Amino acid sequence: MVNLKPPIINTFHFILIFVLILGSGIQHSLQNEFISNYSNSLLSHVPRLLSPKTTVLDLSLNNITGIQIEDFKFLPKLRVLRLSHNRIQYLNISVFKFNKDLEFLDLSHNNLWNISCYLLKNLIHLDLSFNEFESLPICEEFKNLTQLDFLGLSAKRIQKSDLLPVSHLNLSNILLDLERFYGEKDKLESLPVLDTKKLQIIFPPNRALFMQLNISVNNLRSLEITNINLNNDKCSFFTDFLSKVIHNSKSLNLTLCHIEDTWKCFVEILQFLWHKPVEYLYIYNLTLVEEISYEPFTYDETLLKELKIELLTLKVYLFTQTNIYDIFSDMNIKMLTISGTRMVHMPCPSKPSPFHYLNFANNLFPDSIFPDCENLSLLQTLILQKNKLKHLSKIADMTEKMKSLKHLDLSQNSISYDEEKGNCNWPESLLVLNLSSNELTDSVFRCLPPSVTVLDLYRNKIKGIPKNISNLETLQELNIAFNFLVDLPGCSTFSSLSVLIIKHNSVSHPSAHFFNSCQNIKSLQAEDNPFLCTCELREFSKNMATLSSRVVSGWPHSYKCAFPDDYKGTLLKDFHMSPLSCNIVLLIITIVLVVLVLVIVTAFFCIYFDLPWYLRMIFQWTQTRHRARNIPLEELEKTVQFHAFISYSELDSPWVKQELLPNLKQEEIRICLHERNFVPGKSIVENIINCIEKSHKSIFVLSPNFIQSEWCHYELYFAHHKLFHECSDNLILILLEPIPQYNIPPKYHKLKALMARRTYLEWPKEKSKQALFWANIRAAFNMKLNLVEEANNIEMI
Repeated sequence: MVNLKPPIINTFHFILIFVLILGSGIQHSLQNEFISNYSNSLLSHVPRLLSPKTTVLDLSLNNITGIQIEDFKFLPKLRVLRLSHNRIQYLNISVFKFNKDLEFLDLSHNNLWNISCYLLKNLIHLDLSFNEFESLPICEEFKNLTQLDFLGLSAKRIQKSDLLPVSHLNLSNILLDLERFYGEKDKLESLPVLDTKKLQIIFPPNRALFMQLNISVNNLRSLEITNINLNNDKCSFFTDFLSKVIHNSKSLNLTLCHIEDTWKCFVEILQFLWHKPVEYLYIYNLTLVEEISYEPFTYDETLLKELKIELLTLKVYLFTQTNIYDIFSDMNIKMLTISGTRMVHMPCPSKPSPFHYLNFANNLFPDSIFPDCENLSLLQTLILQKNKLKHLSKIADMTEKMKSLKHLDLSQNSISYDEEKGNCNWPESLLVLNLSSNELTDSVFRCLPPSVTVLDLYRNKIKGIPKNISNLETLQELNIAFNFLVDLPGCSTFSSLSVLIIKHNSVSHPSAHFFNSCQNIKSLQAEDNPFLCTCELREFSKNMATLSSRVVSGWPHSYKCAFPDDYKGTLLKDFHMSPLSCNIVLLIITIVLVVLVLVIVTAFFCIYFDLPWYLRMIFQWTQTRHRARNIPLEELEKTVQFHAFISYSELDSPWVKQELLPNLKQEEIRICLHERNFVPGKSIVENIINCIEKSHKSIFVLSPNFIQSEWCHYELYFAHHKLFHECSDNLILILLEPIPQYNIPPKYHKLKALMARRTYLEWPKEKSKQALFWANIRAAFNMKLNLVEEANNIEMI
């Protein structure tokens, strides 16, 4: 069953489309319309409690078997009612008597066999087609439907009287569903002349019942006939039928759907229509049977502007193909469409052709179509979509002589381009080139017409655009979606580019240079790319945000981060990185400034809090503790009687006796002093050597007074000699007061060497530092040391 619905008049067309799109919701508002949609809701009756505000009600695609006056009584504003595709058997139009504003009523595709009439004066659209009526469901009241614009009818038989009530109405569209029409054999019913701009007639499939209709129409502009069976020599009957229908027409659009006939009959129909007032002829689903042989065709002057044939089925398997091709190639019309026919060739016209438009989509044409053709010089549009084309250079050569060609569609083929197999010579007039859904790679940019303004390379295998392309300066629109590009092409190659479609590619880190070079871009579609959200993307995202939504399609919801994982799914407009982390120069400057500030702050604190002194003292304390632990205890216990021997100048004795000795005494450190422990009768040098030999450590209190003392020099010399002789570290130098190097006499070269290595402890004047000073002194001694007892010489401090 074929359902050919007419266009809905005025605003109802848009309202109804909106209703169908809504799905199975309940109530929706659209400007001044209140829409209740119950389509496809498994209803068996009209729902109750509908809003009185309802203006559009869709109850199609349900199981409703009957309607009553109560169903619509409380819908005074109802204007559009759709009840198609239900199971309603009987209709009393008076159920709508409370719906005075009802304008659109669709009851098609039900089981209606009878109706009772009632006048609905405002009715504009009434569809009763595809039902079970025995005769045409036309009432006397229909003659007063002065607003009626569309009328859909169905019947199993037709009588002249059936159409009389509407024959005077000036309608825009009449649909006659005669799928169940059986008529009466050998009876030709003469019907009244109708007045309509468009007539749709649907005959029963596989039966030629048009022979039983005698119908004529005034002011007919469009005729659509479905289910035409012309087997068994019925061709002349059909042409007679057409002749009567279009007798009063001056210009006509004719559509013939689902035709089954012979090639001979088909040519006869074309020849018949060639001399009729038909401007556009559309043939859909043509089946050719029996045989295909040569049929002559006369190309006289004709009003026909376009012939369109879609979907051809051949039930003839042995024939000469030129019998078909030659008729079409030499037609003297401007537009020809032959698609879905599985044709494999089309010869060049035998003489200069008036063709402006040729559409051979969805066939089997190879690259050899129109070989070396010079007779298509007026051709402006050529569509070769969905064929078997493979070589771009051959196609270019084929079109080179089409001097007026502006639009070429080569989409959905298997086209590729190999630079080694030839150059591309295109016509200079070509403006629009569609190469979408092919096998093209980057090399295609070396085989493009210089004059092209619109280029479609959708869904190919392009990974990049060569930088040295210089012949596409006129290109204004480029569609390169669904390829493998990793960056946006700059406009240095396409100086006139205003529309760029590059969505669904592999663009991860687009260059911000794109916006600098493409100042003329008015439309950019770059959504659904795997953007890598790093510093490089910040400038691109910023530029995108500054453009209006009219320029950038899908912004911001279709522009998301794909990498790294931390930002995956984040909208580009919400992606932010600090300027510091993205600017290397700024980052280096910042680091240098921070380090410089730290150095200055550290230097300040070092100076202010004397930090170097603390560090040096802690280092010396650590070294001293380490050395004290490394000397075997049993070695020391053999000869050592004192923990330390103190050497100092008599001028420094107040500090020694008031500061040094009291602190050492607290730690039970045994000290050897010259005034107390020197043995009478021995020389001073011998006593000095003896005291140093019997002491674990030697403490020297250094000051300007120290270097003036001769005996202090001897004591230092012998202690330093013991240091190197025994490989021990027994010297503790205390710098009581600073001693400038230039004040130290040359004979104190050992003291200079020791002080140069800074192996001394400085006596701090500040009380806060003195605790660390005494800790360093204590760390130098091994308190577990068992000293040798000599009663004559030993005395605890």
